[in-house]
Amino acid sequence: MPTALILGASRGIGLEFVRQYRADGWRVIAAARTPEGVGALKALGAEAHQADLTDPGAVAGLGWKLDGESLDVAIYNAGVLGPRTEGAQPVTREDFDRVMHVNVLGPMMALPLVMPYVETGQGGHGGVLAVLSSRMGSLGSMDSNGSWLYRVSKAGVNAALKAVSLDARHATCVALHPGWVQTDMGGKTADITPQQSVKGMRQLLAGVKRRDNGSFFNYDGTPIPW
Repeated sequence: MPTALILGASRGIGLEFVRQYRADGWRVIAAARTPEGVGALKALGAEAHQADLTDPGAVAGLGWKLDGESLDVAIYNAGVLGPRTEGAQPVTREDFDRVMHVNVLGPMMALPLVMPYVETGQGGHGGVLAVLSSRMGSLGSMDSNGSWLYRVSKAGVNAALKAVSLDARHATCVALHPGWVQTDMGGKTADITPQQSVKGMRQLLAGVKRRDNGSFFNYDGTPIPW
């Protein structure tokens, strides 16, 4: 039975990853920040852990719980939008700390810790390690500076993913843009549902090759410039 790890899985895209992988018969290990989130994960049959992914102690504890695992897919999904700004307006320290801790510090603590378990996945040939990023973090395709703190944070997590990919010997590490999704962050008028987004990303993750290590993709498999 293949095993998936979903970090930041209490709702939206993260919860949908758990739902779809479980429906396909996967064993799923998942982490959520709140007891309510843990309850939702357990209801889907996942092995659920409560963890604040910005807390070094909680991340280290999660790593201890994963000892001995081999992960075929591991996805870091946790993220926040922060202030919806127009133009390059000054940001407050409070907003900066909150967004950067969730969107950048969390992955920088968790990805290196999870990597060894992904290296031994897919029958010892290496699994897939993915981080949920955003096209808004692409410098090469930036044509707007709205919500620029979020953009900067996603450019940061892209750099973190790329750096981690250089340590991978068997695993394939990728950054993913989920599309404009109908979640609390994306809003009800977004282009696609969480079901459509996750279905596309799962197909992509199932098809990536070792040559794709360190790449950035749209949910439909289209490459995105860094």
